[in-house]
Amino acid sequence: MFKLNRGRYLINTPTGYEYFRGVQKKIVDVLYTFTFSDNTDIKCSGGHAFLTNAGFKKAQDILLTDTLSGKIITNIEYVSGDYEVYDPVGVEKHETYLSNGVVSHNTEFLGSTNTLISGTKLQQLVYKEVVAEHDMMRIYDHPIKGDDDLKKDHLYCLMVDVSEGRNMYASAFSVFDISTTPYKQVATYKSSSISPILFPTVIYNAAKFYNDAYILVEINNNPQVADIIHQDLEYDNLFKIFTGNKKPQQLSAGFGRGVQLGVKMSPAVKRIGCSNLKTLIEGNKLIIQDFDTIAELATFVANKTSFAAEEGANDDLVMTLVLFAWVATQKYFKEIVSHDIRKQIQLENMNQVDEETLPAPIIEDGLEHSFEIIDGDMWEVADSGQTYSSFIRDMMRNL
Repeated sequence: MFKLNRGRYLINTPTGYEYFRGVQKKIVDVLYTFTFSDNTDIKCSGGHAFLTNAGFKKAQDILLTDTLSGKIITNIEYVSGDYEVYDPVGVEKHETYLSNGVVSHNTEFLGSTNTLISGTKLQQLVYKEVVAEHDMMRIYDHPIKGDDDLKKDHLYCLMVDVSEGRNMYASAFSVFDISTTPYKQVATYKSSSISPILFPTVIYNAAKFYNDAYILVEINNNPQVADIIHQDLEYDNLFKIFTGNKKPQQLSAGFGRGVQLGVKMSPAVKRIGCSNLKTLIEGNKLIIQDFDTIAELATFVANKTSFAAEEGANDDLVMTLVLFAWVATQKYFKEIVSHDIRKQIQLENMNQVDEETLPAPIIEDGLEHSFEIIDGDMWEVADSGQTYSSFIRDMMRNL
């Protein structure tokens, strides 16, 4: 169905292999399985459309008497539960693609109309193949370690979203390279079965691997994870949050009254994080490399006054992005990375305006003046007997 060409995957279509924009993942509650006379099968959601002898039909409407692209169906089975399904989207030059010899309809639009990230940007996001995997952590870029004064260790931070470990929502984290912009997601972890007792060790090992990365833990469900990292594992680079004097939560450098070991995902934190995440991704200041994260972004939609995964989807990895985007707005974070992303974006916008603005005209008045720079100041060269320089006299004459 797929093949790799120059670092990009191509998908098989009725007229050959073509590029496509991405893959959308969803969780469905009914999974259909079609078995054919050649002993092949296809599993899909009920809404997936195939080319039959009667034209395109959704899986839930297909009968045993139908044929799929000429293939004879010997059995149709459907089961209830929670199942992951994947659909290629944006296949170039085609509205269809081939799956086990069956023509499937190509979804043209990636993401809902009310996603946090625009549909156009979602179509441009390209995932990277995993280069290594360790303890369920998917690694996309190995840590960069300095070997001399010219090449220093890269800085990393690790954002943690904690679940209750009951096979419902997943515990997840993302690791980000924050040494330069654009920031880059370099590793991810996601598990719905790991317990809060074991999760801190996984986080600790990942942070040590990535040059003693800074860690921020979301503590709404379970503050135990952050406590274990700090107290039992004695890890120093744990972001603290100041909450005193009835002020909004702020990233803090140390301990004191009103300081806690993690952040609570309050409506304010989520609002700021979502807003800045949109700015970072759509402004090409944050590179997402993980397939599952991109898939979650495609189903992260407006929900009343906030954003959340649409029904049947999940947003555990997206919430690690939201945490990072919130952290990127904090003064202490900017001091660590020694650059302010907001100022950089503003500077780029100013440069763009300058490039689009015509230069000011030079008007020659026939008067020549001689200048020189002394200690950073500009002086006009004048004879020792002159009370005022010619430049000043010309100005006064024109008043």
